[in-house]
Amino acid sequence: MWVQEIGHDEILIGATSFGIFLAGEIIAFTSKPKGAEIDIGRGMGTVECRKTVLAVHAPISFDLLEGNDDAEEHPKRVNTEPYGGGWMARGRARNWLDEKRGLLDAAAYRQHILKLEPEATFG
Repeated sequence: MWVQEIGHDEILIGATSFGIFLAGEIIAFTSKPKGAEIDIGRGMGTVECRKTVLAVHAPISFDLLEGNDDAEEHPKRVNTEPYGGGWMARGRARNWLDEKRGLLDAAAYRQHILKLEPEATFG
């Protein structure tokens, strides 16, 4: 999962392309309802892949301002635009200053992927 700060304590959350690769093509996405209070590590929605349904775990604690209705209606966007129009949740972080320290930056995430998949390429 990725997190982007877009305003004062306001964040966007989505799936990384590597996470989508591991899960397989996402054919459905469902967010928790608007206003849900979501704790770090707890479910913020579900994704359905060809073979399974997976809980999407929150990388930080937040109050859900909105799920991405367009991505729910057109889940292909999650696969093709994971860092753009395929975002999954917009929320207000509840403990941003403390919890953001536990997130990886792009360089550290790249190293994490290479440990898991040494042949991975980035484009």
